[in-house]
Amino acid sequence: MTTSLAADRSRLLATISFVLGLATIAGAWGSQLFGGLVPCELCLEQRMPYYWGLPLLALLLILWHRLPRAVWYVGMVLVLLTFVWSTYLAGYHAGVEYGFWPGPTACTGTGVDVSFSDLTNINAARVVPCDKIQFSLFGVTLAGANTLISAAIVAMLGTALLNGRKAWS
Repeated sequence: MTTSLAADRSRLLATISFVLGLATIAGAWGSQLFGGLVPCELCLEQRMPYYWGLPLLALLLILWHRLPRAVWYVGMVLVLLTFVWSTYLAGYHAGVEYGFWPGPTACTGTGVDVSFSDLTNINAARVVPCDKIQFSLFGVTLAGANTLISAAIVAMLGTALLNGRKAWS
């Protein structure tokens, strides 16, 4: 009975992680398409772990009781590491926004010299600054919120992985 409870809890945590991740990436797209926020280079980079991790997690959830233990472990570890990567990317971007460290030169800083011939087509290459906060709520930026959400997903997936280990022991 305890092993099935651990397995059920493990699957529940993985499901909550999936729903939270799906809501997060949907919110990012919604803020872009409907909210008028234009994502910077780091914002777009933060979406990559969701594009990789959520389909793999969905596959694991669909095949939860049908996978061999080793395949399940490898899949869960890959998803966990993907969201660790997400936490790092979001934390880095939040630090750039708050001015804790410099960001990439492609989207922060003062820029380079511009000639008059470059000014004829100034709108062709619009660079959205990574160090400017576009939106914050109670002092937490979108990158800061993504850091917290990604860390919560990592904690839940780590717990699910440990509970899954107990269920198969």
